[in-house]
Amino acid sequence: MADPLPWLAPTPRKPVTGSILVPGSKSLTNRALMLAAVADRPSTVTRALGSRDTTLMIGALTALGARVERDGIDWTIYPVGTASTDPVTVDCGLAGTVMRFVPPLAALGSAPVTFDGDDRARERPMDVTISSLRALGVEVDDGGRGTLPFTVRGTGGVVGGAVEIDASASSQFVSALLLAAPHFAEGLDLRHVGTTLPSAPHIAMTVRQLRSRGVEVTVDGPRWQVAPGPVSALDVEIEPDLSNAGVFVAAALVTHGEVRIRNWPSTTDQAGDAWRDLAAAFGGTAEFEGDDLVVTGPKRLNGVDLDLGAVGELTPVVAAVAALAKTPSRLTGIAHLRGHETDRLAALATEFRRLGGDVDELDDGLEIRPRRLHGDVFRTYHDHRMAHAAVVLALKVPDVFVENVVTTVKTYPNFAPVWERLVDR
Repeated sequence: MADPLPWLAPTPRKPVTGSILVPGSKSLTNRALMLAAVADRPSTVTRALGSRDTTLMIGALTALGARVERDGIDWTIYPVGTASTDPVTVDCGLAGTVMRFVPPLAALGSAPVTFDGDDRARERPMDVTISSLRALGVEVDDGGRGTLPFTVRGTGGVVGGAVEIDASASSQFVSALLLAAPHFAEGLDLRHVGTTLPSAPHIAMTVRQLRSRGVEVTVDGPRWQVAPGPVSALDVEIEPDLSNAGVFVAAALVTHGEVRIRNWPSTTDQAGDAWRDLAAAFGGTAEFEGDDLVVTGPKRLNGVDLDLGAVGELTPVVAAVAALAKTPSRLTGIAHLRGHETDRLAALATEFRRLGGDVDELDDGLEIRPRRLHGDVFRTYHDHRMAHAAVVLALKVPDVFVENVVTTVKTYPNFAPVWERLVDR
């Protein structure tokens, strides 16, 4: 089916003000689903995110023998029981958490499990997942590609033990092994041997989720040791997705407005919590009022010089804010974004230039200089974060048409009408 016609993003006539409650965290939801599927009894997850990525995760876990029952905001997950030996196929879509988290779990079973996904998913780096499983004695057939599609041929268990990987391309390679490690016979002694490790908060999130379920995890720099043992069931309530909240933070910053984001957690492992500091870096304020975070935009939006290596997923929206600032910006530490849903550095540079922007691609980031922008079609490359960048630019640039805005269903169902209600008042 053809993509829908480009959507005209609203350009407000006055500062954006309002209150918003963003849906649950995708990162927390998919980790909770993974751990519930290997727990010692059923678990309930409340306020989980219902989106394409989480639906794909449910499909993957169901294929492996788990069961998920939804009752309003409560999802009950029944763990994998006696798994079938019949071959199954898992649709990963474009979800990194599915294509990387689920193969180690599949290796614990006895069925051949084939992983495949969208066309772009076949271009995303998967060689570390494949090579790490092989290092643990698991047979993986990938035709020598190091990408999707590939088949994991489990033999009923994984011995585990020591393994070294280079997770420079994605922290998900670390989290994937940690999530399955309690069920390895000898646990896991995992070392990252690369020069950089992006998105460290996501690994901290994984460790915290394991420990909260009684799993013994020792962390020593780029080394993680997971003791073998049961995963205790845990009923959890999912926090709002703070990465998705960034686009609303940006609305306040760019328009000198004030946006209240409800139920912002006071302590969290989410990378999106960095938006509190990012708002200040651009000259705005982000202050707690009770359980909410209230963001106020500055009268003059200045550029920034930031290393976003730990919070790379925030880059598209940060870059869009920077493109509307009064002074130049430099964003670095984000070479790994070339392996995300699209090559985000190339895509951002290309689309900003399409609107008249002045952007240079760096080896590990972007340089963005102020220039008057104009309307045009902004392509999203089937990447939800690119759509978020587009709507932020449209806050100050009329006639920005967003190609395939429905790609935001990956992590934020009904994003477009929610955005319109807030912005186009």
